[in-house]
Amino acid sequence: MADVSKNLKVYTTYGPKTAKGTKPSIVAKMIEKAKRPLFVVGSEVLEEELLARAKAIAKKGIPVAATGHSIKGFIDEDGVDAKYINIHFLGTFLCDPKWAGLDDNGCYDLIILLGHKKYYINQVLSGLKNFSDLKTINIGRHYTQNATLSFGNITPEVHLEALDELIDNL
Repeated sequence: MADVSKNLKVYTTYGPKTAKGTKPSIVAKMIEKAKRPLFVVGSEVLEEELLARAKAIAKKGIPVAATGHSIKGFIDEDGVDAKYINIHFLGTFLCDPKWAGLDDNGCYDLIILLGHKKYYINQVLSGLKNFSDLKTINIGRHYTQNATLSFGNITPEVHLEALDELIDNL
């Protein structure tokens, strides 16, 4: 079992609410309980081994919001519902409880993030933390304090192991 709930060292300042460390099995349970999860991937997901795991997660029936140029990895992929959106627009839209979502089926209740630069996504998550009731989970390899839950700071090998464990539990 990949231990990704430790090493929560923070390199920037943050507010009174900070992410709790989490494990792949807990993330899988939260995804299964969610009514409308959304998998938000960034351009760092285009690395071959990471992309394979992102596609496996998406094929579990979770819609994908592809930000940056990450949409290239999901074009024409069978079993994956991926749509492109700018991460800043997405952050703004997610704060609006009347937004119909990328598929016009209503608001999301759980946001799962992978493949983003920590310093970049942390600012978007700050807005979601302070202006919405959404649960956010960072399954990237760097602890992201503005998420609701986050993996700790882990090596690429442990990260891939954790993602494999998450996929097995979905």
